Amino acid sequence: MNIKHLKLNSKYHILVTGGAGFIGSNLCKALLKNGNTVRVLDNLATGKIKNLEPILSNPNFNFIEGDIRDLDTCKKATEGIDYVLHQAALGSVPRSINDPITSNEVNVSGFLNMLVATREAGVKRFIYAASSSTYGDSKSLPKVEDKIGKPLSPYAITKYVNELYADVFGKTYGMETIGLRYFNVFGRHQDPNGAYAAVIPKFVLSFINHESPTINGDGSYSRDFTYIDNVIEANVRAIVAPSASANHVYNVAFGDRTTLIELIQIVKEYLTAYDSKIGSIEILHGPERAGDIPHSLASIEKAKDLLGYNPQFDIKAGLKEAIKWYWENLER
Repeated sequence: MNIKHLKLNSKYHILVTGGAGFIGSNLCKALLKNGNTVRVLDNLATGKIKNLEPILSNPNFNFIEGDIRDLDTCKKATEGIDYVLHQAALGSVPRSINDPITSNEVNVSGFLNMLVATREAGVKRFIYAASSSTYGDSKSLPKVEDKIGKPLSPYAITKYVNELYADVFGKTYGMETIGLRYFNVFGRHQDPNGAYAAVIPKFVLSFINHESPTINGDGSYSRDFTYIDNVIEANVRAIVAPSASANHVYNVAFGDRTTLIELIQIVKEYLTAYDSKIGSIEILHGPERAGDIPHSLASIEKAKDLLGYNPQFDIKAGLKEAIKWYWENLER
């Protein structure tokens, strides 16, 4: 994504935690392309060094293999940094249900370590990945930032606690923080393998392998699927936004919703252009997944008004880009 029009100062030193992951690696490449100095902190538990291979030799890039659960490592990583983009976390609702302790250690204790290290290092702003899971059992649509429900999973609890900690650090220590509530992000580098893989790359991989993909439930659940370049834009705008825009949480989405059955039909259609045999593959249905909310749709008015956020990729445009990348890069 070209972010030069956002006038990002090319002399910034930016730390991306979780930078070897799906979202983090995309952020690193965009920031480096614009001439910034980027440092990554990642323990490679879920991230992959191959996501960073094209930039490992860049003189403006530095990689630290380490864990956010270690405060000294966090302090080392934040030395000389202007902005922190905190993407490191253990994602996945099912993972948190199966192992709530580790999810809490990484997502809450690790988050607190990063806040402390950021404050002590005098970093200008702490921008962090929040989550649409924070809306919990709230049935109101579209989702508006100040109206949330009760969390439906340990993962959702950890992400809400992040917002509370960021708010307290802003009020108590005068820190500038911005939380970005991501809504079902997809795109290049998103891993289709593993028990906790996201739905879009799992569907794509199944089709490419001529296997029937499985939808959880009847396919009527809907999501505000958000292409990765929209997320990159939101993070950059959070860096350059005036101080009046800090110490808020913002929805990051496109502002439209797609049912799972609609989604899988679009994926199937686009992949059939590459392989006509995919058009005849049957779609299966499985049980609903524990902790899932039925519908999600974001209001992005706050991000538009205070950050100047203007997402360019709707679900179809994003899927065209993502599927092209998967077709060219997935191991069959």
